[in-house]
Amino acid sequence: MRVHHDQLEVRSHGKGLYEITDDVQSKIDKSGVRNGTVTVFVQHTSCSIVIMENADPTAQRDLEKFFDRLVPENADYFTHDAEGGDDMPSHIRMVLTRTSETVPVMDGKMQLGTWQGIFLFEHRRASHRRNVLITIMGE
Repeated sequence: MRVHHDQLEVRSHGKGLYEITDDVQSKIDKSGVRNGTVTVFVQHTSCSIVIMENADPTAQRDLEKFFDRLVPENADYFTHDAEGGDDMPSHIRMVLTRTSETVPVMDGKMQLGTWQGIFLFEHRRASHRRNVLITIMGE
C-alpha cells in the first residue's frame, strides 16, 4: 500500500463555500493511486471541510444562510471575541461540521455522487489562506 501526502492552499475571500473537488482530484492523479481512499483535512478551527451539492449554487447559499441563523454573529452570550464578533461563531460552526472528509477512490477517481463536491466552508468574514492536507492511501 502506498501513502501519498500533499497539500493545497485555499484563499478565501470571506464567508462561504469554496469548491476544491478538482484540486483534490488533481492530487490523486499525481499520486498514481488507483484504488484506496483520500482524506481531506483542514488545519484550522474557524473553517471546515464539507461534502455538499455542487450543481445548484442556491443549495450552497441556503446552507450559508442556515448557519447564519443557527449560530449568529455578535451574540451577547459569547465571551470569546478576541478577533471580532465572528470569532466564536466560526469555531462553533466548525464543530458542527467537520475538519475532514474521507472519500473512496476507485480506478483513480473519487467516488462522489453525481451532485457531490468537496468544499472548504469558510466561517470568517475576512479573507484567509487555509492549509488543506491531502492524504491518499491505496494501490
